[in-house]
Amino acid sequence: MSGLLQIDLFSAVDKSSLAIEKVNSTSQKTGGRTRQQKRKEVTNDDGHGDKDDHSQHDDISKVKNINTIEFGKYMIETWYFSPYPEEHSKCSRLYICEFCLKYMKKKTTLLRHKEKCTLRHPPGNEIYRKDNLSMFEVDGSVNKIYCQNICLLAKLFLDHKTLYYDVEPFLFYILTEVDDRGCHMVGYFSKEKNSPDDFNLACILTLPPFQRKGFGKFLIAFSYELSKLENKVGTPEKPLSDLGLLSFRSYWTEVLLNILKEHKGNLSIKDISARTSIKTEDIIATLQSLHLIKYWKGQHIISVTPKVVEEHMKNFQRKTRTIDPDALHWTPPVTVEKGKNYRT
Repeated sequence: MSGLLQIDLFSAVDKSSLAIEKVNSTSQKTGGRTRQQKRKEVTNDDGHGDKDDHSQHDDISKVKNINTIEFGKYMIETWYFSPYPEEHSKCSRLYICEFCLKYMKKKTTLLRHKEKCTLRHPPGNEIYRKDNLSMFEVDGSVNKIYCQNICLLAKLFLDHKTLYYDVEPFLFYILTEVDDRGCHMVGYFSKEKNSPDDFNLACILTLPPFQRKGFGKFLIAFSYELSKLENKVGTPEKPLSDLGLLSFRSYWTEVLLNILKEHKGNLSIKDISARTSIKTEDIIATLQSLHLIKYWKGQHIISVTPKVVEEHMKNFQRKTRTIDPDALHWTPPVTVEKGKNYRT
């Protein structure tokens, strides 16, 4: 891994394209409880299921509690409520270390912290480096505090994100821009270590200063590159928000149109899925939205001409950030024991 960092032990997609953590998770078990049950416990730490407590929490969570954050060289206006500890949530402005994500109430505290903080990149393994972009994989069970902090940060810009503290079952992929000062966070996505539903992405965010620059689609594409290395098909955790669906539909559309443009001869939906790691249901829905598929004699048939493809491709004239597979150094983890993942 030439030029890549290896650290074994450490702890906004555009606003118009947010893919939000699923709110109504159903059958996924963690420690004998569903993820939805655990989320309810997060909002009711004393263990009592009083209805008024939940109503009060819902009322509080509707009100934005922090107006701005200082994050690296940026002063960022927040969008939504985030459940930071009470003594911090009452601050109009919160100061956050861009490297370790520790949050503070005062500028002077942040300045003192900077003198002591030794991190210059996300904790974990650097798995991708191309030009000035770098991606780090952070394990929620190894770097619990860091991952909880990134969830709290993300909630400032995501309306329906509900999972903040139960981070152990997840891997976090942090995209950064690299300069001589370190690796500066651009955005991230998370994914379950073991998803029985083939979810390859749970939550995604591009920080506001980096939006409308193609990073959201880059993060989505990266999740599918990991799926390819796992020899699996993947799909984002459902349900998506309306805006999240637009983001993924845009990615799926561009990928499918490029394949249809370049491929000669017969091509099945199963073939496309194998090449892209996109789930067949997502391929069918995307082609239907483009009116490029027909249902004939009990099966879906791709119906397209080169001229039609070219017409659709006009919507993707802007250059897209691409991933260099040769710059990705990652081995899928192998589950040996429940809750533990190892790499060969």
